[in-house]
Amino acid sequence: MIEIYADGAYNPVLNQGGWAAVIVENGREQAFSGQAQKTTSSRMEITAALEGIYQTPQGAGLTVYTDSQYLYGCAAKGWQRRANRDLWEQLDAAVSQREVHWEWIDQTGGNPFHKEAHNLATGLASQKQMKLPKPRKEAAPEPVAEKQLTHLDAEGRPRMVDVSQKPDTEREAVAKGVVKMQAATFDLIKKGGIAKGDVLTVAQLAGIMAAKQTPHLIPLCHPLLIGDVKVELNLDENNSAVEITATVKSLGKTGVEMEALTATAVAALTIYDMCKAVDRGMKIENIRLVRKSGGKSGTIALE
Repeated sequence: MIEIYADGAYNPVLNQGGWAAVIVENGREQAFSGQAQKTTSSRMEITAALEGIYQTPQGAGLTVYTDSQYLYGCAAKGWQRRANRDLWEQLDAAVSQREVHWEWIDQTGGNPFHKEAHNLATGLASQKQMKLPKPRKEAAPEPVAEKQLTHLDAEGRPRMVDVSQKPDTEREAVAKGVVKMQAATFDLIKKGGIAKGDVLTVAQLAGIMAAKQTPHLIPLCHPLLIGDVKVELNLDENNSAVEITATVKSLGKTGVEMEALTATAVAALTIYDMCKAVDRGMKIENIRLVRKSGGKSGTIALE
């Protein structure tokens, strides 16, 4: 069963709202959020549930948790829907394709997933306005190549995606990875005993440099004006491993996920290069994106 924790918020001073949906499935958490201008609290509550449901496959069984008496009453108790009929039509259409159970949740109950959705929604309602699309109607399923592979044209040839008409927004991406090694190799790194020098400092610099060189390494990646790059390396003594976290920020038209992933990968490769003389069995593992924010998709938390 998939769980969706939905919440919306409205800021009357800025006349804008925020919504967020935290989806939990098999212990894996994802968060989706966004903003809207000239809206209401009720519309944000509906939007949060709607956008969360859109992220689930048709035919799925799911439970939607909300602290909105309005949303819960209209969705589960048959209350009259005198307003927001456009959103209710979209919600009904999405629900009809899935097995949806509605639950009311107490905002003060301390549920961590609902608290996360609440914090995201209220935070976005108070942030500087971003131009985001209105909640979309669920389209008929499309071929995967047409829906996802944006770097291919109609004839299947590679192309760079045109982002010239997109608005500039604050972007951030966080990626992680790990390098596992023998305990003796780990001790050498910790004590500064590797012949090539200070492994952690060199790997940190390599990751920062790599983030700035991403468009030269990934053919169809856009050159970006990067505002900040942080590469953190933490020693995990229990597993004889170095954990790498790369965070990249920018203000622009496209995301910085590739920059964060590249920084993580190159930092890991640098650790391997500097230590391979004593340990060729090191393993670079689990390089992945854990969080991104900015742009029309808002915040997506994968861990």
